[in-house]
Amino acid sequence: MNHARLFYVMGPSGAGKDSLLAYARARIGPGAASPGSAPVLFAHRYITRAPSEGENHIALSHAEFALRHSLGCFSLDWTSHDCRYGIGVEIDAWLAAGASVVINGSRAFLAQAVNRYRERLHLVEIRVDPAVRARRLARRGRETGDALDKRVAHQVAWTPPEGVPLSVIANDGELAEAGAQLLNLLTQRGAA
Repeated sequence: MNHARLFYVMGPSGAGKDSLLAYARARIGPGAASPGSAPVLFAHRYITRAPSEGENHIALSHAEFALRHSLGCFSLDWTSHDCRYGIGVEIDAWLAAGASVVINGSRAFLAQAVNRYRERLHLVEIRVDPAVRARRLARRGRETGDALDKRVAHQVAWTPPEGVPLSVIANDGELAEAGAQLLNLLTQRGAA
């Protein structure tokens, strides 16, 4: 039986998604999963933004993104904060081969993932205290002034889709604490 799941990690900018994903990715190897559970692979995002430290993505120009989109190279794609984001179709092959896949998704475009992957989908919401989030965004330095204020104020209202598992991880404290929760979720057969 194929226990492969699509773990859709989401949360606001500054919640620490990239740090948590990097933490889990560094600790997951061929023997990390529980017996009977699927191996775990982490998908890259394709983004029309220059690379930045700590974020696992492939930078594309708007023209490159448009070409790949026209050729059907993305299983999921969306636009947010003046950038285009895509998850490659390679995740479909990984799921079919029996691997669970972890993606850094978007709450605002969750319906796309639900429509395409409902039966394998497991949502992971990363939550963070607003003050902690504001400090992280300021430290990140990607935006300043009004752009930073806009990013801090940005909120996405969403409702968990019925019948889709949801795990919530609070990431207000030490990375290792929230990271261990994510790692446990990704490697346990019970998550399948």
